[in-house]
Formats: sequence, C-alpha cells, structure tokens
Amino acid sequence: MTRVPRLRPGFRFQWEPVQDSHVLLYPEGMVKLNTSASAILAEVDGHRPVADIIARLEQNFPDAGELTDDVCEFLRDAQQKHWIELQ
Repeated sequence: MTRVPRLRPGFRFQWEPVQDSHVLLYPEGMVKLNTSASAILAEVDGHRPVADIIARLEQNFPDAGELTDDVCEFLRDAQQKHWIELQ
C-alpha cells in the first residue's frame, strides 16, 4: 500500500458537463466514470500512496465503512485497463 498511482501519459481526469459526470480522456476516446471511480481517481495525483488515498476516502465518506478492498480492486482494474501506473 506504499505504491503511488498516477495517470498514464496521455490520460486526463476531468469533469465533463455534457456527460454530467467525471470522465477519463485519452487519445483514443473517453471513459465515463461512476461516482466511486471518480472519487478514487480524484485522489490520484502521482504523489499520494494508496494507503493515503484510502484514508482520505474513508474520511470523506465515513458511512461507507472500510474501503481498502474496494479501492485496491479498482486500482488493480484501472492498471489492467492501462489507465494508471503504480510506482
């Protein structure tokens, strides 16, 4: 949990008013993100380790309970889809 995720080069996370949601833009297209994915990727800055991301999310969403498994699963999936890199 000391690894640091960052968006891969060419990827950009942003709010898209037309989609009324956050999206992940990349040269070949766009991914419309759900609320959970948006919350996680909003914490991915290339400097913050996974443990800190989880702690911040648990602080921001106290009713959600323990988020380690969900966040780690999302980050693994995002890495497999080549959205992020884990350093």
